[in-house]
Amino acid sequence: MTPSPTKELVSATPTISRRPREEFAEKGAIIREVEDGVRCEQCKSNCPGFAAHDWRKTCQSCKCPREAHAIYQQQTTNVHERLGFKLVSPADSGVEARDLGYTWVPPGVRASSRINRYFEQLPEEAVPRLGSEGACSRERQIAYQLPKQDLSLEHCKHLEVQHEASFEDFVTARNEIALDIAYIKDAPYDEHCAHCDNEIAAGELVVAAPKFVESVMWHPKCFSCSTCNSLLVDLTYCVHDDKIYCERHYAEMLKPRCAGCDELIFSGEYTKAMDKDWHSGHFCCWQCDESLTGQRYVIRDDHPYCIKCYENVFANTCEECNKIIGIDSKDLSYKDKHWHEACFLCFKCHLSLVDKQFGAKADKIYCGNCYDSQFASRCDGCGEVFRAGTKKMEYKTRQWHENCFCCCVCKTAIGTKSFIPREQEIYCAGCYEEKFATRCIKCNKVITSGGVTYKNEPWHRECFTCTHCNITLAGQRFTSRDEKPYCAECFGELFAKRCTACVKPITGIGGTRFISFEDRHWHHDCFVCASCKASLVGRGFITDGPDILCPDCAKQKLM
Repeated sequence: MTPSPTKELVSATPTISRRPREEFAEKGAIIREVEDGVRCEQCKSNCPGFAAHDWRKTCQSCKCPREAHAIYQQQTTNVHERLGFKLVSPADSGVEARDLGYTWVPPGVRASSRINRYFEQLPEEAVPRLGSEGACSRERQIAYQLPKQDLSLEHCKHLEVQHEASFEDFVTARNEIALDIAYIKDAPYDEHCAHCDNEIAAGELVVAAPKFVESVMWHPKCFSCSTCNSLLVDLTYCVHDDKIYCERHYAEMLKPRCAGCDELIFSGEYTKAMDKDWHSGHFCCWQCDESLTGQRYVIRDDHPYCIKCYENVFANTCEECNKIIGIDSKDLSYKDKHWHEACFLCFKCHLSLVDKQFGAKADKIYCGNCYDSQFASRCDGCGEVFRAGTKKMEYKTRQWHENCFCCCVCKTAIGTKSFIPREQEIYCAGCYEEKFATRCIKCNKVITSGGVTYKNEPWHRECFTCTHCNITLAGQRFTSRDEKPYCAECFGELFAKRCTACVKPITGIGGTRFISFEDRHWHHDCFVCASCKASLVGRGFITDGPDILCPDCAKQKLM
C-alpha cells in the first residue's frame, strides 16, 4: 500500500452565538501536565514509566498512548485556566471543591446539597471524589477532550510558521462561536431532555448551556459528546449544528487531525492512509520512524511498518532453511511451525507437500506414502495401512478399516451395530447364534433364557414334557424309562408294579418301600393280614389263595 498526498478541502460556517457565559482572558493558556516517568495503566509493569516520543503522542518505552499513562497535574486542574477563561464575576466561582471532597464541582453552585444531587445522577466511575478512580478518569478526560495543542499555540510543535495565523483564527472563531461551559439549574417547567427525549419534571436538576435557548436542557447523565458519547468533562462543550461535542471532536469536524502527533493539520497538503490523516512527515514506520510516504508498508495491530522492520519484528523463521519468511514469500504453517513454500517438503523423499495431505512425526513432516510406510498402523483384517483421513474401527488392542470390520461368517460390515467376539474372530449376532448358541434338543431353536438340562442336553422349559401326557416337567418330580422322561403318574400307570392289595402302582417315588412274594407285590403299608389287618412286615405269614394271613388268623381258620 502506498499513501498519497491529499489536498485539504475544509470549510466551516460558524453559527451565531448567544451571549457567552465566559469571557477570554488571553489567547491560549499555559498547561503544565506532568508526564515523564508516570506509570502506564494499559500495559502495567511492562512500562518503566512514560518517556515522550519526539513527535508521536505515545510512550517511547511501551508505545502505548499518552492518555494510557497516569498523567497528573502539578495542581488540581482548572478548566477555566486551561481554556484561558476568566470568570465574569468572582461570585460565580461557587464553593471550593476540595472542601466537599471533590476535585471539581459545577460552577456557580454554593449549596453542597445541590452539588451532591448533581453527582448522584452520574455513574459512580464519573464522580471526581478526591483520590478515587473518578478523579483519575476526570484528568484523563480533560487531557483527551481538551487537548492542549488545540487550545494554545505554545503547545503546537508541528505547526508551520506560515499557518500560525490560521491556527489563531481557528481558536478565536471556536472560542467565540462554539466553545463554552454549561451550568446546572433547577428546571423551571416540564420539558424533554435534548439528548434522550425523556421527560424532565419542573424542579428537577438539569444541565443548561448558555449557547442554547433556555428551554433546551439535559439530564446530567445525558450531557455528552455527540461523537464519542462520553460525558463532557467539567461541562465544557462546543456547539455545531445544534449538537454538542467535546472540543476534540468539534475540531475534527472542521480540521483533519494527524494520527501521529495528535495535532490539527492547518497545511493544505497532508497524507491520507489507513483511513486516517497525517502530517506529510508523520506517516512513518511504527518501529523505526522512517517515512512511508510513497513506500510499501504492512499494517499490524493498526500500526504501519516498513518492510524491513516488519520482517525483523514479526516475520517467522523457516523450519527448513532457518531464514526469514519475508512478506513476498508465502508462509505455510502447521502447529506453530513455519516454512517457505519451496521448503515445505517431505522429510524423506523431498516431495513438495503444498496442497497435499501430509503427516507429522517427531517434528518432521512426511508425504502420505512415506508416513504410511514408516509409521502408519495396519488393519487387523486386510493388513493394509490406514491412510490419512481413513475411518478406523477399534476394539481393545485391535483395529480395522471400516469395510474390514465385518462378520467372519457372512462378511456383512458391522459398523456401529452390536457384535460378539470369539477367540480372534468377530461375529454378527445372527451368525453367532447360528453357530454357537445353545439349542433345544427337542425343537432345535436357540435357548435365550430359562432352559433345562437333562442328561447333559439342553431343553426349553416348555419343551421338557412328559413323554406320555406332555405336561411340563420343569420344576416337577419325574422319572425316565428307555431314556425318556415321564411324570410320576404316567410312569406309575404305564410301567410300575401294582399292589396286590390296593391295585395301585408301586412307583417308589418319595422313598416308598414294598414287599414282593412270588409274583405278587404289596405296598409296605398294604402288606397286612386279610383278617385282622395286622402288619405282616417282618413277620411270618400264610397264603390263603389271593390273601395272606398272620399265623394266628390262619390257625383259627383251620380250626
